[in-house]
Amino acid sequence: MKVNDNIKVIVATHKKYEMPNDKMYIPIHVGSEGKKELGYVKDNTGDNISDKNSYFCELTGLYWAWKNLDFDYLGLVHYRRHFCLKKKSKNKFCNVMNLEETKELLKNTDVILPKKRNYFIENLYSHYDHTMYVEPLDMTRKIIEEIYPEYLEYFDRLHKRTSAHMFNMFVMKKEICDDYCEWLFNILFKLEKRVDMSKYNSFHSRFYGRISELLLDVYLQKNNISYKEVGFIYMEKINKMAKVKGFLNAKFRGKKYGKSF
Repeated sequence: MKVNDNIKVIVATHKKYEMPNDKMYIPIHVGSEGKKELGYVKDNTGDNISDKNSYFCELTGLYWAWKNLDFDYLGLVHYRRHFCLKKKSKNKFCNVMNLEETKELLKNTDVILPKKRNYFIENLYSHYDHTMYVEPLDMTRKIIEEIYPEYLEYFDRLHKRTSAHMFNMFVMKKEICDDYCEWLFNILFKLEKRVDMSKYNSFHSRFYGRISELLLDVYLQKNNISYKEVGFIYMEKINKMAKVKGFLNAKFRGKKYGKSF
């Protein structure tokens, strides 16, 4: 299948950061409404939900791109997390997936995803329940049951699945992206009307972004959409010990996560 150059991959960021030097990447200042200029495209122009960024995280950038960009394929990555086919250089930005590599992958698939994250000792629902407040996730199930009942059995697989494509990272063919975004934001906007946000602090109120991570595979599985997994690279060091400690405290001591790792 021939793939043209009209591939737009937005890089969601809330601060100034080094960006990939490839024309398919578009740095997007997410949550830019009322914020100091960064010199990047802002997500508060055109049809936008920039003022929801404190809750929707990088999804305000996705919504802006979906509604305002012209594309045949749309992708979402993060300022410190990128797709990477293989490590070719000590300079991490030289390893970030480029346009030609992306086009080659899309010849044989409609969707590119990061490799699955495995949780091994617990399923996705129990992991969310241990680390976050589960009520918004349970309300999401009710909404799906009401408006998209054909997706319910795939949502319920969260109780059995121990792996997922996380981080809200992908590159999607336009037809799939349009349908996915319509489905996703319809669910999240209904969820927004049913959850009492006063119960959650600034960290836990960002559950819309976290729930969307789990919904991606629900959508892909229900629609039997094929995909290609590739690696990803962190642009900063990750404190793995802190992550393990946080998980163990959540699982065995009932202490919810209090920050990102």
